[in-house]
Amino acid sequence: MNKNKITLSLAAALALGMSANTMAAGFQLAEYSATGLGRAFAGEAAMADNASAQFRNPAMLAYLEGTQVSTGAIYVDPNIDVKGNITSPYLPGASIPTEAKDIAHDAVVPNFYLSHRINEQWAVGLAIATNYGMETELGGDFLGTMFGDQANVFSVEINPNVAYKINEQFSIGGGVRYVMGEGHIGASIPANLPPKLDALVNKLGMSALKGQDLKYMKGDDTAWGWQLGGAWQINTDNRIGVNYRSAVDLNLEGNASGLGYGKTRPGSMALSLPATAEIASFHQLSDKLAMHASFNWTDWSSFDKLEANIPSFGTGTDLIKEENWEDSYRFAVGTTYQYSNKLALRTGVAYDMSAVSDEHRTQTIPETDRLWLSLGAGYQWSQNLSFDAGFTYIFAKDAPMTEELEIQGKKIAEIKGETTGSVWLIGVQANYRF
Repeated sequence: MNKNKITLSLAAALALGMSANTMAAGFQLAEYSATGLGRAFAGEAAMADNASAQFRNPAMLAYLEGTQVSTGAIYVDPNIDVKGNITSPYLPGASIPTEAKDIAHDAVVPNFYLSHRINEQWAVGLAIATNYGMETELGGDFLGTMFGDQANVFSVEINPNVAYKINEQFSIGGGVRYVMGEGHIGASIPANLPPKLDALVNKLGMSALKGQDLKYMKGDDTAWGWQLGGAWQINTDNRIGVNYRSAVDLNLEGNASGLGYGKTRPGSMALSLPATAEIASFHQLSDKLAMHASFNWTDWSSFDKLEANIPSFGTGTDLIKEENWEDSYRFAVGTTYQYSNKLALRTGVAYDMSAVSDEHRTQTIPETDRLWLSLGAGYQWSQNLSFDAGFTYIFAKDAPMTEELEIQGKKIAEIKGETTGSVWLIGVQANYRF
């Protein structure tokens, strides 16, 4: 069960809101290319379709000829609902239902990639994309906004890479990652309350504060990370790829405001984007049919707590929330069928495991297991120009949530309910070889 202290709910909202419209565990984004989207991102660390391959394994640059450019975007449309019942020891026997629909905003996730083969051994590339982002809002008529009502995180990653072909079987690659991130988070007292909840606010002496922010915080930062990858070309038809991406440590600096702080105060919060790893395989089963698979790991167990640093408030350091997240895993398998010289068809299925157990799930982080079903196609328009498109529908597992609100160590209210939803994604991409 989660217990959010009202004096710290602003930063808690950061983590809890971020995964509502992201497509991998925690607050990760998987949507780096329309090519991969069409196969549910199966086999990515072993695939070398175009310049976008470097984002999941820089060693794949060694498989690309000439100079190539890929650019595109993926449209993400999440449909996430939260509903529950609010109870309070101050209102014995009362249970107040509330519901928020479509809490995660839709978004367009763009990308750009460039690769260049220097000689038989060396290749370089540049990737501009993102691994993290979200936006949620539980305002309007939702009565649980005091547990957290909004969260937004935006990030861009600039990732130069280099690859070296050791011999016909082995290639290695690496790159640096410059991540720019910003976000805002908050919690507020509902403006329009039903009689029973209005009575609770009156008992707490907060009637005049209805509709005001309890906590609101915004900040930004930049940080560096790195990635390493390798590939083993077992034979002409079989390949294995591996990749590791380091953790990136952000310290979001900005301002905190709202009733909980009394006035606008400068502050910051450390947020570590966890390390990830992937092992993938590619198998050419016939002239027309190929199969590919991936196993992904994310070090979410390193995300154990959120702590805010606000020097002019209290002791200066506030433990916001014990997160107790767990490592997450993703399994994906896909196929590519070369229908003709110009048209390739793709499909894939994947299963994402949640990074949050039932007892730690909150209304603004409806993080749960997900099943992906994907379709895609690639069309060779000319010798140098090709296009890719992908479509995915994600079934999110219905999941329970329980969250408590405390003020000065006393339990004020609790919400129990569940989160339900689904997501669909559609992406397009253009690729050009010089």
